[in-house]
Amino acid sequence: MSVMRQCLLWASTNAWIRENAMRTGFVRRSVSKFMPGERIEHAVEAAKALKPSRLNTIFTRLGENIAHISEADEVCEHYLKVIDLITTAGIDSQISVKPTQLGYDQDPEVCVKHCLRLIDRCEQTKTFFWLDMESSPYVDGTIALFKRLRQRTPNIGIAIQAYLFRTEKDIEELVALGSAIRMIKGAYLEPADVAFPKKCDVDENYFKMCARLLQDDAFKPGALLHIATHDIGLQERLLKVIADRKVAADRYEFAMLFGIQAARQEQLAAKGMRTRCLISYGEYWFPWYMRRLAERPANVWFVVRNMFKR
Repeated sequence: MSVMRQCLLWASTNAWIRENAMRTGFVRRSVSKFMPGERIEHAVEAAKALKPSRLNTIFTRLGENIAHISEADEVCEHYLKVIDLITTAGIDSQISVKPTQLGYDQDPEVCVKHCLRLIDRCEQTKTFFWLDMESSPYVDGTIALFKRLRQRTPNIGIAIQAYLFRTEKDIEELVALGSAIRMIKGAYLEPADVAFPKKCDVDENYFKMCARLLQDDAFKPGALLHIATHDIGLQERLLKVIADRKVAADRYEFAMLFGIQAARQEQLAAKGMRTRCLISYGEYWFPWYMRRLAERPANVWFVVRNMFKR
């Protein structure tokens, strides 16, 4: 792992840096490149603007590890509002929620209760529900939560991280269920005995896991692959797999973040590839922003260069 990436991931967890950086005009301006605003209304307007380009969306409110169980009620009510806003706006959007936003740390059963409320509203409005993945200590619990909810409905997916050594085994268990999987690389600072330290190894495991999910035996009812990477080289390799295996278009989607590789997102959508833009919003954006920079440290220079264009 590069020194720059380690520093950015460390900074994402440092309270002093977070509190001071969030007051800095430069940092607040730079984050606007990757986030349309702090309120859900900003995210909805951004989604409407993307619709003519045939780009669909996913909404996620930033923040994790709430301090008090009462906060989970507010988060659940917020996402119920988001689902209603999606319906009113007439946009093809989904929601993605972290279990620790819904009280997982304090009481896993409260988290389940809130997930079920959201799933019920999602099913009523034909909105898809994603469980986001957090750092490695939460993987077992998040997968167990997904399996429990998956018994209730196929209208749920889970994010899985390619940088973890355990992921191949997890994928095989999820394939057997018929799972919607958003394959991501992973963006937390993990121990060397838990995750691949080298980017090239993460990239290869990402390709391997996506290729596995594109095999015929993975196409069970409810199965879907979200190819969630901005790495065009990896995308092209997987497009070749898709073409060679004649994979049906409804078995996969591309998923990319708002403000990153925007031209590529439009290009994929223009070619008829189902493509979703994940739009993040909320006040607790600093840890997320640092992890986005750490995914590709060259983004630091991208931000600096673009600051002088404003």
